[in-house]
Amino acid sequence: MHQEEQQQPLIEVRQLKRYFGDARKPVRAVDDVSFTIQPGETLGLVGESGSGKSTLGRSLLRLIDPSAGQVLYRGEDITRAGSGRMRELRRKLQIIFQDPYASLNPKMRIADILGEALDTHGLAKGREARAARIAELLDLVGLRPEHGTRFPHEFSGGQRQRIGVARALAVEPEFIVADEPLSALDVSIQSQVVNLLCDLRERFKLTMLFISHDLDVVEYLCDRVVVLYLGRVMEVAETEALYAQPLHPYTRALLAASPQPDPEAPHRPVPLQGDIPSPMNPPSGCVFRTRCPQAQARCAEAIPPLTEVRPGRFSACWRQELFV
Repeated sequence: MHQEEQQQPLIEVRQLKRYFGDARKPVRAVDDVSFTIQPGETLGLVGESGSGKSTLGRSLLRLIDPSAGQVLYRGEDITRAGSGRMRELRRKLQIIFQDPYASLNPKMRIADILGEALDTHGLAKGREARAARIAELLDLVGLRPEHGTRFPHEFSGGQRQRIGVARALAVEPEFIVADEPLSALDVSIQSQVVNLLCDLRERFKLTMLFISHDLDVVEYLCDRVVVLYLGRVMEVAETEALYAQPLHPYTRALLAASPQPDPEAPHRPVPLQGDIPSPMNPPSGCVFRTRCPQAQARCAEAIPPLTEVRPGRFSACWRQELFV
């Protein structure tokens, strides 16, 4: 990777917000989120259900329009792009949806589902070229050309998710949002899809935002991790550093709640108690303070900024002494 490529993020998110509902009492699904994704990087996005992960992922692609802030793709602010420009950008910005049962049109054959993307962007000239490309896409994800004649209901969940991956790859994207692509699958086939994503990422030099609540998969697949809680970023770090020594109290609690296969491992903190608050009525100051074992009075007074507390490590917490 050239030096200038390292300095130019493929995706840059600046103070992104997505609110829903009444302007006087909005649901703050995503609230002032900023981060970057470098070319070829897989960035993990983790947090409990209800923390805004899927809304953030869809806002990046303008499947949901942000309420405020910017999303830059190669320096271009796509939040300001018109419908014609966004149509062009769809080739480079794709998504793998969470539910392989709901994301495929049940009335269309698989070849038509994949061919629709090719037709929309004019990527296959002529019937033979179109059929060859569809067969190639099916082969890429471990399916056979004859599968193209079948309907979605004739496939297992894992096979449907492979078709979803093939559809995303059909337009030769640079960036893919993988929105919890394993959560609807049986554990026995999740590893197959993870290995497929790893292989395709290396083969096509893809950049990816991988959204998941499965911390073990994120540790295996991702280069860096963004920890989200109630629509706000709590911590950003390289994966190895974050798992070896989580800094933010919320990150520590998340890891504490994950299954521990090694009974001889060092003792971990007690997992979180209680439920995540409503985004309609978030706590004042630090949104995590109502469940934080280290909370102090000042945590209720102001929102802590996301600060670089160590080289390449960012945390939003007033308790800086915790990071020494």
